[in-house]
Amino acid sequence: MNTAMQTSPQMAATQDELVALVPRVDIHIFCETQETGQAIQVASGDRRMSRAHVTIQLGGIAAAVQVYQSQPTPHVLVVETHGSRDQVMVELTRLAEVCQATTKVVVIGHVNDVILYRELMKAGISEYIVAPVTSVGFIESIAGLFNDPKAAPLGRIVSFVGAKGGVGSSTIAHNIGWALSQRQNIDTIITDLDLAFGTAALNFNQDGAGGIMDALAQPDRVDSTLIDRLMTKLGSKLSLLNGPSTVDRDMSIEAHAVETILNVVRYSAPLVIVDVPNMWAPWIKYTLLNSDEIIITATPELPALRNAKNLVDMLKAARPNDKPPRLILNQVGVPKRPEIPVNDFAKAIGIQPSVVIPHDPQTFGMAQGNGQMVFEVAPKSKSAEVLGDLARQLAGNQKAVADVKKSSSLLAKLPLFKKK
Repeated sequence: MNTAMQTSPQMAATQDELVALVPRVDIHIFCETQETGQAIQVASGDRRMSRAHVTIQLGGIAAAVQVYQSQPTPHVLVVETHGSRDQVMVELTRLAEVCQATTKVVVIGHVNDVILYRELMKAGISEYIVAPVTSVGFIESIAGLFNDPKAAPLGRIVSFVGAKGGVGSSTIAHNIGWALSQRQNIDTIITDLDLAFGTAALNFNQDGAGGIMDALAQPDRVDSTLIDRLMTKLGSKLSLLNGPSTVDRDMSIEAHAVETILNVVRYSAPLVIVDVPNMWAPWIKYTLLNSDEIIITATPELPALRNAKNLVDMLKAARPNDKPPRLILNQVGVPKRPEIPVNDFAKAIGIQPSVVIPHDPQTFGMAQGNGQMVFEVAPKSKSAEVLGDLARQLAGNQKAVADVKKSSSLLAKLPLFKKK
């Protein structure tokens, strides 16, 4: 008896769900339809597949059999078929004759059939995806082939960047990190990438140990043990990885070093807050493009509007499968300062602000002077209220992702396997 599948792993992927990076592997795809080829073409340009080498062509399983009679199969082979259950098994038998044992085979089929799925798994197929294919879902399926089920869950990287200097991006990032750990009870790591002028240590009343410099200087040696040793514990749920905050050393940062560190850090906590300095360099761009979420802080002024729009336009174009960045409007209502109205600012950028923070120099100044957070010095202030709301939004995303992952396997989504 056949039991129809309600969905497949690739159909479950959403913009809020964390999808791991695909490693440096060769992926060959043999499609039968233009629609599938187009979806995978979009996926191949995604940030999470930037390290993989992807080749796409038409012809399905028959074309794959023809090609690999004279050349070795790649790390991952993806084939599409419109065949029935019996036809699919016959086609794959022919493919097995030319396929190396180390190759991971993914089948994209048009038969929504549990029995076929079971037979494919018994035959050694790595994954079965029911068409139509979505770009993010395809990436999730490929990344899942290389995930270690015993590894720690993947943490979400949330990068904060200012549209210009002095807009308060760092202060907001630190307060959000504190709120996530203390009020939302989520293990959080704050990573301050402003090596020369970072304020994380000051805001948390810590000395500038600068542990991240050791990691950046030797990325090949970075692992979870080293990162844990370099971090400063700020409580049971909050840790800080910061720079030396000094100008007495020349500092050169490579994008691959930042990639290595963040890939390790994200396995150490569910949420990683990255404080990105207000400057522009290849490693800054890399950090933003490869974050799970980006939060741009701006003040209601023309320079901040121009810069924020440039950032938003670039990020939307480079990250078509990700949510657009969030916008925070800070220091709104400064006396005697001409300001761009919030609605006009949002319309020009094309994004509504997630929160609007009023000008509150007394609260923020007192917090900074005491080495405390806004929530500690003025828990009932408007600033604490709106920052707490943003923290709840981010925590809500994290909890939603956790709920999705609890039932992310294909069989968990089948009526036959659902708990009564």
